[in-house]
Amino acid sequence: MKFRGVAALSAVALAALTACGSGASAGGGGDITVGLAISTLDNPYFVALKGGAEKAAAELGVKLTVVDAQNDATNQVNQVQTLTTQGVKAIIINPVDSKQAAPAAKAAENANIPLVAVDRSVDEGKVVSEVASDNVQGGTLAAIELGRAVSGDVVHLQGIPGASAARDRGQGFEQGLNSGGIKVVASQPADFNRAKGLDVMTNLLQANPAIKGVFADNDEMALGAIKALGDRAGKDVAVVGFDGTPDGLKAVEDGTMAATIAQQPEVLGRKAVEQAVKAARGEAVQEVVDVEVKVVTKKNVAEFKK
Repeated sequence: MKFRGVAALSAVALAALTACGSGASAGGGGDITVGLAISTLDNPYFVALKGGAEKAAAELGVKLTVVDAQNDATNQVNQVQTLTTQGVKAIIINPVDSKQAAPAAKAAENANIPLVAVDRSVDEGKVVSEVASDNVQGGTLAAIELGRAVSGDVVHLQGIPGASAARDRGQGFEQGLNSGGIKVVASQPADFNRAKGLDVMTNLLQANPAIKGVFADNDEMALGAIKALGDRAGKDVAVVGFDGTPDGLKAVEDGTMAATIAQQPEVLGRKAVEQAVKAARGEAVQEVVDVEVKVVTKKNVAEFKK
């Protein structure tokens, strides 16, 4: 977690004085408008995160303005810069790329608007609060679970290389490899995308036909890998995903996915809005908010299905 020059009280006090917005008054929100710059809504995980944020905003009586970067880091910077001119009193960013989010953080700082990072960190820039799952722990749990399911060669489908979640999950996965008899023979990015997961997995299978397992940095890529594996998925090849999306949970239930590391995207969205509203009001915020991750297998998947 990186927090450079965090000065929550002074920054948010300035933001409360200089920013203006329009919103409902219920719940003490007053005229607070919060901007949410999300990496992509072409992923059910982030749709759920947005839903949690919207529920929290409604309960707190504030207005939430959502912009979708469509996984384009440059577009996201432009969107945040635009938000700073629209009277928002706080901005939540779910970075496409943690490093490339630096100009967005700078734009918020220059406008005296407090910035909250959610799900992924901002590598450079002032952030008053970071709300995220413990992705390193999740990656370690994934390695342990994959090691329980199989022994032998496995491949790792990585997320967007610049995203902190991909880095952290990969780090945790490497840390957990010594817990079982698995060996990574290939790692390749598939950008958290199901279609790319299918394509990358198809190519990896040609070079590594005898693999016994797959770890994917999210459920979307895992589902793409499952499609590439066909009848082998859940039989002689175990697949472990990450996120606990509805489709991922169904795959666990069906037996084509051995496990997924479930995050709580609705909780992440909710807590990010709560911290952003506190910042907008000039109240003290929690610098780091950790949201628990959990291992989901066929034995306990019913507990996670809604």
